[in-house]
Amino acid sequence: MKTRFSPDALQQTRNKTLLADSLYMRREVVSSVPPFQLDIEQVARLSDDDVTLFEAMQIDAARLAIEAVASLSKINEVDHMGGGLDLIPPLLLTLALVNRAERDFTIENAHTSIGYFSALSTLGFLDRRRVIDTFRRGLDIPGHVSWVPGGTQLNGGRLGVMIPTAVGQALGKRAAYGSDAWVLCHCGDAGWIAGHSLNGFHAAHAHKAPITFIMHRNGIQLSGTTRKMTGKDPRPIIEAMGVQILETPSLYDVSTLWKTLREARSLARNGVPTLIFPTGKNDVPLSQVGERFGIGAELSAFAAKNGVAMDKPVWLPGCLMSYRDLPSMMECLFLVNGLPGGKAHHDGHMKGRDLDSLLATPMLQSSKKQAEALARWRALPPVSVTTAARPAPGAENLVIPADILAKAEAALPAAGGKWITPRAGVATAYELVAKTHPQAMFVLDCDLAPSTKVDLAQKVLDSDHQFQLSIEEQIATMMANGLAMSTPDPKLVVFATFAAFFEGIAREGLEMWRYQRNLTGANEGLNVAFHLSHVGSCTGRDHFSGWSLDWINLAIGYLPYLDRFYAPADARSAFVAICDLASRNGAHILGVPRDNLPILARQDSKDPLWTADSPWTDMNQLRAMPGARKAILGFGATAFVAAEASDMLAADGLAADAWVVNGLPLDEGRLEGLFRQYPDGLVTIEDGLIGSPEKGLRGFAGLVCGAASGHKIPLIHLGITDPRIAPSEGHLELWQHFGIDAPAAIAAVQALQG
Repeated sequence: MKTRFSPDALQQTRNKTLLADSLYMRREVVSSVPPFQLDIEQVARLSDDDVTLFEAMQIDAARLAIEAVASLSKINEVDHMGGGLDLIPPLLLTLALVNRAERDFTIENAHTSIGYFSALSTLGFLDRRRVIDTFRRGLDIPGHVSWVPGGTQLNGGRLGVMIPTAVGQALGKRAAYGSDAWVLCHCGDAGWIAGHSLNGFHAAHAHKAPITFIMHRNGIQLSGTTRKMTGKDPRPIIEAMGVQILETPSLYDVSTLWKTLREARSLARNGVPTLIFPTGKNDVPLSQVGERFGIGAELSAFAAKNGVAMDKPVWLPGCLMSYRDLPSMMECLFLVNGLPGGKAHHDGHMKGRDLDSLLATPMLQSSKKQAEALARWRALPPVSVTTAARPAPGAENLVIPADILAKAEAALPAAGGKWITPRAGVATAYELVAKTHPQAMFVLDCDLAPSTKVDLAQKVLDSDHQFQLSIEEQIATMMANGLAMSTPDPKLVVFATFAAFFEGIAREGLEMWRYQRNLTGANEGLNVAFHLSHVGSCTGRDHFSGWSLDWINLAIGYLPYLDRFYAPADARSAFVAICDLASRNGAHILGVPRDNLPILARQDSKDPLWTADSPWTDMNQLRAMPGARKAILGFGATAFVAAEASDMLAADGLAADAWVVNGLPLDEGRLEGLFRQYPDGLVTIEDGLIGSPEKGLRGFAGLVCGAASGHKIPLIHLGITDPRIAPSEGHLELWQHFGIDAPAAIAAVQALQG
């Protein structure tokens, strides 16, 4: 018998091989490292010995970063070494403050990753050779900030994204730890102007987040200087958002930075978010810059080469791009001051450069005192630090006890009565979760709670477990992601808004799931529920303005990162779906229709298809007709159409079963089983964009069609093929216009006979 070729099975084999070669991608990693904790509330100032040790660590980490990029250059690759080196001094101070419980950190300008990995290696969390030999060439040490032992769970992506995400993390920690909570977020002087960053600053103020942003104001971006790119002083703009600005001379002077951090810590305890802004110094003669860093001869030679006098006054940034990479650092200094010889090193590299000569420059040499301080610290008895992975998707989360579920049955609408919106089940379910687990549920709302039906849960939850964000949907998703990673405890974080806003505004929160790596090495969605209300064409009376026609495709696109995607067909199935998603760890998308639908009943019965304690299943059979060799699959809200068509066909002597599809992914082998059970064909129905074979088949229709490849089974798909013209009426009239109704389903089943 010929073995079936399975690309996915081969991919899983390759995944296992990659993981087997990893040192750090595990369910748990125990690190034995020298002790490195400072109590910022007890230590008023850093001692001379502290400063010496930090400087020694900076040099060690900088040398490692340069060696790693030099190794990378052997395959003709570059990296953001300039920003990575500039990150090291303040990051080391941050790492001395956090404990990854009530105090934590993240990095917004995540392309600075070589500085992050090098600092963690200096502290003993990462193997030095592993960083050098595999940076950007393996699973352990990738090109952006990613979760490794001792590091941040918040893997970096697009600039600005981590601003609101860190705010969410800080708010989650406040709920768990009270005034002891504190999050530090390193950020660049470019990403702050992004819309989601500004919204994030506003949210930090509005909800009194215990957070401190540390801006790396080196004045350089990818295409030139920050002054030329934006020309804006961040301080008045960010301060107008409610974030208090704390000025400090520089981020590489750890003594002064420590004092500023102490002030920030005190303000965070009182719910005042802050941004530490390194001002640098104006009108500093180049000769004094040389003296400050012990590079007088080198700077004098560089200035002479470019015709610049050493008495030339310059702005000495408080954060230096390519810090300690002497030739590049001088070029960056000249660039931000508009002097000849200036060059940007945003994409710093070691291509064509001599590693040994660079490592021999003054700023990369440790004094005897520094070397001894580093040796003494490394000789201290080590401490054990455990880094544990987030729970696997599908692991137990917030379970509703059986006795409580049984009592909830009376609150659900009966079958055979008046049609009712599925949102009625939503309201009951979220309220039940909130009452059962009030300290573990969080709700984010954008002024739509009465419509999305999270309002009953809000009435139960404490103020620090619900957050109003006006119409800032874009950042609400990111804040939800941050909340999910605030503590390792089971929790339900729900952001609910109209599905059209997810499709058009708030998609970045979903995108984050693509680059949030668990410690196991898998990029996976977080323990968050994104509630898409008003899905499909059910908002027809608003005509085009309120439609969410791509909601199924949206969810399918993120399916690799999801635990489950739910598409409830009535109020009862919405209740069951929410109880299920609450009970399971992982990323969930829930798509809930706006308009009234019938409560689905069992065949030849008035009993509802679902009870309050029903387990969620990927599909339920609505009609089982004797001898049926065809079936109608109704996705979510269209299920009653499938049942109605099946009944009408049976009355005319044609047997066709009906099924409701409750969400994705389907159980393994589910479609294969349906293809065998119904060899004369299947009809699918959905309230979403499906396109056409000529223009590309999408949605659930595309999923079924793809799975049917190689099977000789007739298929007909009903859905929205052309959304450009439609009436502005109720959803039933819209469905009729688009051919999403019983007459169309009957015609499709009959056509399968051909």
